[in-house]
Amino acid sequence: MNIGIKAVLYNVRFFFIPYLILIAACLIIKLTFTREEIYFAVNARYSNWADWLAPYLTDLGNGWTTVALSAIILLFSYRKAFILASAYAVTSLSAQVLKFAFDAPRPKLYFHDQLSRIHFVAGTDQLSLHSFPSGHTVTAFSTAILITYWCKNKTWGLPLLLLAALVGYSRMYLSQHFFEDVTAGSVVGVLLTVIWIWWAENWKFLKSPKWNRGLLSN
Repeated sequence: MNIGIKAVLYNVRFFFIPYLILIAACLIIKLTFTREEIYFAVNARYSNWADWLAPYLTDLGNGWTTVALSAIILLFSYRKAFILASAYAVTSLSAQVLKFAFDAPRPKLYFHDQLSRIHFVAGTDQLSLHSFPSGHTVTAFSTAILITYWCKNKTWGLPLLLLAALVGYSRMYLSQHFFEDVTAGSVVGVLLTVIWIWWAENWKFLKSPKWNRGLLSN
């Protein structure tokens, strides 16, 4: 039996519906304030504990985190591990294509004449180019919506959405990306992953019983 897009969206409704509200709020913010106003509103609000926490949050959107998660899932399900790894490959590749197509400057380069105003977290490498979209945010939202899809308790979509949003915020907090980069990254991650789930769910070879086993099942 084939699974349609509506069925996928229904399974992630506790993630997707609040996400639509979040995106609407982001659009209102973008239409109300300038890039500079949003950036400095975030950058001006820092603390020692946030400086400590932000790098750990941002690492949740690191590709190696998703690769490690795929390896763990491989112990229990070849199918889920394959879908997670392939979704990461598709979304991250799409993000890289967009990054090089737009070739947008990151905050460090964009505000090169105002660096004295900016709070940089000690110990973080500040990149200069390929800002749009945020790859970490793409990966965080992609992984979060896929985990939501697999959870038996779909209300896990809410905390997973919050966690993905915090990863996006950490990219702004660390002065690696702008608000637009993070917002666009979330859209790329969510839309491509929903399509990928729908497509993968209808692949006949993944419905074979052997794909539901994992390394620990053999």
